[in-house]
Amino acid sequence: MAATHFTGPVVSTNGFQNGASSVETVAAADTLTSVDNGKTFILNAAAGAAVTLPAVASSAGWKAKFIVGAVFDTTSWTIVSAEGDNMEGALMVASTVVTVDAADVLTFVNSAENIGDWVTVESDGTYWYVDGRALTTGGITATG
Repeated sequence: MAATHFTGPVVSTNGFQNGASSVETVAAADTLTSVDNGKTFILNAAAGAAVTLPAVASSAGWKAKFIVGAVFDTTSWTIVSAEGDNMEGALMVASTVVTVDAADVLTFVNSAENIGDWVTVESDGTYWYVDGRALTTGGITATG
């Protein structure tokens, strides 16, 4: 019998990891790899940092979610594309659609963040497709 989320983590054939280890707290700068596929990352440090995504060309099917888990005291958190200019999609920020067009950095902005704001990224091997929500105007920005 295969392990379940009750008996321990299982990595399925699609690369997604199930169980308690699929949620990870991030408190400092990090560069993600293929083993991070399917994880939810809680950004949980008062001093923000950069989280760099793996190379898009080798990441078809790779997906992750990033959630603000603490109020930032000094600096913003960023989600950075390793190559740049390949993030596409839209964010809903304070009931306003914000276009993500050829961006290379998503920023959870210091002083505009709200615990629970989130962004997902998913790769097809060419682009990082982005979706996200923020409560406050300017809570998440996309630059490129």
